[in-house]
Amino acid sequence: MSDYEASENETENESMAASYHYDDDEDDLNDDELMDEFDDAPVTRDADVRRSYTVAFEVRTSEDLARVQQTEADDVGAVLGVSTEAAATLLRFFRWRKDRLLEDYYGNPDSDALLKRAEDFECPVCFDVDCPVAQLKCAHAFCTACYARYLSGRITEEGESRRIQCPDASCSVIVDEKTVETLVDPKVFEKYKALLIKSYVDDVPSLKWCPHPNCEYAVQCKVPASSLDEIVPSVKCGDGHSFCFGCSLPQDHQPCVCSLVKLWLKKCADDSETANWISANTKECEKCQSTIEKNGGCNHMTCRKCKYEFCWVCMGPWSDHGTQWYNCNRFDEKASIDARDNQAKYRAALERYLHYFNRYANHEQSAKLDKELSEKISAKMLEMQKTTEMSWIEVQFLSTAKEILLASRNTLKWTYCFAYYLTRDNTTELFENNQRDLEMAVEQLSELLEGQFEVEKMGEVKQKILDKSVYVSGRREVLLTATAADLADGRFTWSLESSQTLALLAPAGKK
Repeated sequence: MSDYEASENETENESMAASYHYDDDEDDLNDDELMDEFDDAPVTRDADVRRSYTVAFEVRTSEDLARVQQTEADDVGAVLGVSTEAAATLLRFFRWRKDRLLEDYYGNPDSDALLKRAEDFECPVCFDVDCPVAQLKCAHAFCTACYARYLSGRITEEGESRRIQCPDASCSVIVDEKTVETLVDPKVFEKYKALLIKSYVDDVPSLKWCPHPNCEYAVQCKVPASSLDEIVPSVKCGDGHSFCFGCSLPQDHQPCVCSLVKLWLKKCADDSETANWISANTKECEKCQSTIEKNGGCNHMTCRKCKYEFCWVCMGPWSDHGTQWYNCNRFDEKASIDARDNQAKYRAALERYLHYFNRYANHEQSAKLDKELSEKISAKMLEMQKTTEMSWIEVQFLSTAKEILLASRNTLKWTYCFAYYLTRDNTTELFENNQRDLEMAVEQLSELLEGQFEVEKMGEVKQKILDKSVYVSGRREVLLTATAADLADGRFTWSLESSQTLALLAPAGKK
């Protein structure tokens, strides 16, 4: 670095890149900026066929993000007559807001050299006088060894990249990418570039990293934060991980909007002792009082001792859960309305919460047990190929049915969070009817998948599972479509508890 002296045509404009100073109060980005370059970038994976309850999104790899940054920097460099590295430094300082960059740039011309040679130098850190020197436009010079140690520490220990400042404590000039590359070890520079990509995603409101552990995909979704009270922006990364783009919860929480999810999870955490009690893994048979442990996702239980068939959720006879009489999903408001004193009202409120939490937790537990069923299903698929004439493709109906079951369980789980905050009206009645129909179908599909497959009846069993899978998928789509439409039209009304709290939970965009 001591022999480096920038040429006039290279430094006349580039020094501007180093002249911007770090400012904690710099305004954040708005949603309507950037991302035009992505329009021409190859899409790694698009969203599934759009339905009314889905949002448009696109999956981005680190390579996609690096390519777009390069294109942005090339374009700005060509306009300003500076190098790509200098343009990239400017863009990062302005959080990729090109309009603000250009406005400020032309209002603040600077022609000093970005890097200079210092005469009669003594390093202020190690006091060496016979050493290579690194110096930015600010004229604060250090030996290259000390400069490199400083940069490496900021990168590897502090995880900084976008706004690494001059080593001088009183200076806030930003170190550009080319200087970093020149001074640090190649491995450190690779980490630096990875951190730059991360900061790019952090700076762009329509980009988010997948929140699942060790996942390196980002997702682009242009849903404004102001619409999160009526849209659930569920997305899926290139590895198939589902998450909410609005609140970054690492799962699809449709049909429940983000603000209600936040309320519900906080309430469940506050009522953890009650939750632990209600979600116990064992219950007593109503007939013979034998202790029964649930070991599958299906809620149709049969006591091994007395053969009594009942529903795990409400403990009522399973015979009452037929098509005409299924009411396990609906809370009886009469007890709450009839409550007169404070103690009775408190008890009714607790019972109402437990009604919804019990069903929420039950579907969560059932989904976990259904996932354990996956190994059994895989074994069944192999067995079917050996004992029948079915090919690998012909037995995939079991895998498809399993995925439909898990997705529907997850949807049902969040319908109880959603229903807890609803007031009783016609729209709620329709919602609960759709919830009931889906729940009935899910239990029937779960029971089919947990059953024993007889080889001689394989064709009949396959057709039943196929038919029920299609029906469950259809009922799930009906529920999600209807709920999305009612949210968009403002037909739902919220209970007093949620109405008071939701006013304090205006959806927040990415800072």
